[in-house]
Amino acid sequence: MTITTGPHPTRRLILQGAAGVALLGLGNLPFAPARAAANDKYPEEAFKQKSEADAIKALYGKTAEPSDKVKLDAPEIAENGGVVPISVTTTLDKVTSISFFVAENPSALAASYKIPDGTIPAVANRLKMAKTTNVTAIVEADGKLYSATKEVKVTVGGCGG
Repeated sequence: MTITTGPHPTRRLILQGAAGVALLGLGNLPFAPARAAANDKYPEEAFKQKSEADAIKALYGKTAEPSDKVKLDAPEIAENGGVVPISVTTTLDKVTSISFFVAENPSALAASYKIPDGTIPAVANRLKMAKTTNVTAIVEADGKLYSATKEVKVTVGGCGG
């Protein structure tokens, strides 16, 4: 003798219930960081600049001073200009942004990052470089600009020359 107490749950019914519970849970999450990031203006004019000095002026409106507190890590020789690993760290306080500039690229500004309060000021990226040139990292801290520059030699075809 078999006793049934109601409809048997199917896999579809269980998945629908789980999805409903998950969606209800998302209703309680704050989405303020996404709205705050959407309010940041994209630096379109800075990305259009051909020279490094013009891109820095368009992005920040002032010049940077070299600092030993900004550590730019880049290879001396990049065998593949399509993926050059670059990173920057700093010991400066109140960092609000970090940007990478590649002097001989068609657009000098390669990347720019806003650094939220309380975040460790460290950024890494892989940049595309057209040829051997200087890479500059600019850190904005407490309203002032600090920089570090390093020459990266890009080899043609990975031949080391």
